[in-house]
Amino acid sequence: MQKSPPSSDLLTPIANIVGPKGMISEDAQDPFLTEWRQRWKGKASMIVAPASTQEVANIVRHCAHHKIAITPQGGNTGLVGGQIPFGHEVLISLNRIRTIHDVSPLDNTMTVDAGVTLSEAQEAAKTQNRLFPLSIGSEGSCQIGGVISTNAGGVNVLRYGNMRDLVMGVEAVMPNGEIWNGLNRLRKNNTGYDLKQLLIGGEGTLGIITKAVLKLFAQPTQTQTIFAGCKNAHDIITLLSFMQEQSGGLVSSFELIERPCIDLVLKNTPQTRDPLTDQYPVYALIELSSGPSQDLRTISETLMAQAFEKSFLADAMIAENLSQRDNLWRIRHSISPSMNIEGIGARHDVSVPIQSIPDFLKAAKIAVEKITPRARIIAFGHAGDGNIHYDIIPPEGAERTFLDPFVDDIEMAIYDVIASFQGSISAEHGIGAHKRDTLETRKSAVEIEMMRAIKNALDPAGIMNPQKMLNM
Repeated sequence: MQKSPPSSDLLTPIANIVGPKGMISEDAQDPFLTEWRQRWKGKASMIVAPASTQEVANIVRHCAHHKIAITPQGGNTGLVGGQIPFGHEVLISLNRIRTIHDVSPLDNTMTVDAGVTLSEAQEAAKTQNRLFPLSIGSEGSCQIGGVISTNAGGVNVLRYGNMRDLVMGVEAVMPNGEIWNGLNRLRKNNTGYDLKQLLIGGEGTLGIITKAVLKLFAQPTQTQTIFAGCKNAHDIITLLSFMQEQSGGLVSSFELIERPCIDLVLKNTPQTRDPLTDQYPVYALIELSSGPSQDLRTISETLMAQAFEKSFLADAMIAENLSQRDNLWRIRHSISPSMNIEGIGARHDVSVPIQSIPDFLKAAKIAVEKITPRARIIAFGHAGDGNIHYDIIPPEGAERTFLDPFVDDIEMAIYDVIASFQGSISAEHGIGAHKRDTLETRKSAVEIEMMRAIKNALDPAGIMNPQKMLNM
């Protein structure tokens, strides 16, 4: 890989491949180079938006020959800097490769280009009375190629799995410029290594995904949304287990929200209100969904009554209509934007075994308070799959930069707590640039060497998204 900027003679052929429509002029580059929370500001030798897989392949083949580094980018919604170039890379945006090729209700699949947004894919599935269940806060702007490359999770992992479970096949441009057509629609294909899994969650370090076959499901005809208050996190996990067992697998989402999250949203998000009359230390936002053969409202009411009688539920409300449902989910999705108003602080996307969530929350709080007792802890996330967003923000009224001197110590303390529960330092956001150095200290030497061996085998020149995920 080149250590200096590529010359204009080397960049001109790339410009010729994409043509004028595929060139991003200097005055339009800032949105591609700036992480949406303003955490990272990158730089690139050139930004291009090819219009086809073949154009991507031609660019990569040229870059491979001349050892020019490449950063692939989808909707630029990533949270760990994996989509931001930091040197002399050519940034390849997938914005113009965005066709929905087919939706097959009989196969329960759809084939889409990498630049299709998640919300566009959801709507296309809905036109055929099918569900593409991945749901995350950025679904209006994140792109399919990006959510595959980062193995996105979201609120429905409990029932449907994360992106790794929702992809049946991919088409990708490999680091040498060859196009791999792995657009497999088969539910069973036991013919060797599952190569697509190297690219899912690979963060663009092993190739550029240009197309995918996605798994679809029957569209639910009923949804019931519940907001429940509990006395402690142990009761929340008991409620989760109870709901899963007694509903027969109808729970699609189960979100944990500690009380400080609610207070933050009420303070910083207009037109929001407390869902319950009384306040509780921790809440669950629960969603059940089913087809027409079950009375989901009666099931929800019965389960809430039984949970209350068993004393692990203190109070609950069931949304009466779509407006109430949207308002409940608006609270959940407003937590991160509300935090951004207060200051970046220390953000953690971590996971532990579900049964360990209450003990993790207790141990992490003790660890943080030893470092900075005044900081506010904002803990929420996908309790149904063990993924907690454990975020630390400045004290009420403090400067946005109050926590800057403590961030590194807080991060290491939280990761130590995670290790004690055999958890993960990244549940769904990935590694990118932010956690690259930490990864090597938190994974075994065997794992790191295996990852490096794969990287070296597929990208010996190291041109694909350099200095992301691995130090190489």
